[in-house]
Amino acid sequence: MPILTPENTLPADGLKGSLIGRAWIPDKIGGPSPVVLRADGVYDLSTSFATLSELLDSPCPLDAIRKIHGRFIGRIEEVLANTRDQPDPCLPYFLAPVDLQVIKAAGVTFASSMIERVIEEQAKGDPGRAESIRQTVIDAIGDDLRSVRPGSPEAASLKSVLVGQGLWSQYLEVGIGPDAEVFTKAPVLAAIGTGNPIGIHPKSEWNNPEPEVVLAVSSQGLIVGASLGNDVNLRDFEGRSALLLSKAKDNNASCAIGPFIRLFDETFTLDDVRRCHVELRVQGKDNYLLSGVSSMEQISRDPQDLVDQTINSNHQYPDGFLLFLGTLFAPTDDRDHPGAGFTHKVGDVVSISCSKLGSLHNEVTFSSDARPWTFGLRAFIENLSARGLLPSSESVTAP
Repeated sequence: MPILTPENTLPADGLKGSLIGRAWIPDKIGGPSPVVLRADGVYDLSTSFATLSELLDSPCPLDAIRKIHGRFIGRIEEVLANTRDQPDPCLPYFLAPVDLQVIKAAGVTFASSMIERVIEEQAKGDPGRAESIRQTVIDAIGDDLRSVRPGSPEAASLKSVLVGQGLWSQYLEVGIGPDAEVFTKAPVLAAIGTGNPIGIHPKSEWNNPEPEVVLAVSSQGLIVGASLGNDVNLRDFEGRSALLLSKAKDNNASCAIGPFIRLFDETFTLDDVRRCHVELRVQGKDNYLLSGVSSMEQISRDPQDLVDQTINSNHQYPDGFLLFLGTLFAPTDDRDHPGAGFTHKVGDVVSISCSKLGSLHNEVTFSSDARPWTFGLRAFIENLSARGLLPSSESVTAP
């Protein structure tokens, strides 16, 4: 893993945008705090907002971070340099920019990745069968479904044809049908941030990174900013059965988000998200190099539609949520031998970058070898209480 620096972490325009996140601050009673990045350093906002969820749910998060001075905790360079697998516990370091929010993910939102999901299903999780099945599927449905609008009459007509040929798939249903696939990627507080290892299941033999844009959404369904994420995926597990989705997606350290959330402001809007190009680089200890680009311009469902399908009269998120938007990228290049496709090896360094959102860096390990997740909701509440950051009982309203 490279040492994190402003040059390899911040957006291309540096600190011109409004960047917020979380950091572990080693005071007398150490704990996680919402922070804002400014030209002269990193500032703790916890005396005004105990959680990042609370900040993002305020009437105007942008106004809040501009009005609140906060407490200086260190220079950006210093905090980044200590953001790693084994940080100096006496110094602050960055965490994933999410706390009480639910971590949701939208799947099969790009045509090419949709085709790969169909291939996984047909191959029953066997990477050796993927290439021959890939050609059969492409011959039947083509390799460019961007013109097919999900839920449209054209999509319904295509479904009818494919059903008749015995090629309809549950992945095509959520890819071009009326309803998007939205699932829970990880438990609250389970995400890891930049500089930390990402985990793959030790029994997986076919897996890959999924570089994605992640939206920050308030409890009212307002998109207030965006970050980057790695929706680590086990292709063999999900290919064996879609009912193994949770095992394919939710393992220790298998959800990475960061480095920061960029709030919408004069320099960054939802239209910038729609135009984002997300770059992926995988560097292996065996000198293997994989690179690719996922263009948000090719997404089949608009980000606002995905948010609207996540939060509505049928489902609420009182603490807000983060939403992975899916990826165009599904690596098919052979890594070790012809027909084997791509899969991770321990020690791979995965870098996900976007000019407006910065870069997220993680090294691959087995989920069983990653640091165990122990700081859950009870520990978080106890920590906030010990630091005097919980609201008074008078301000708490009954449900």
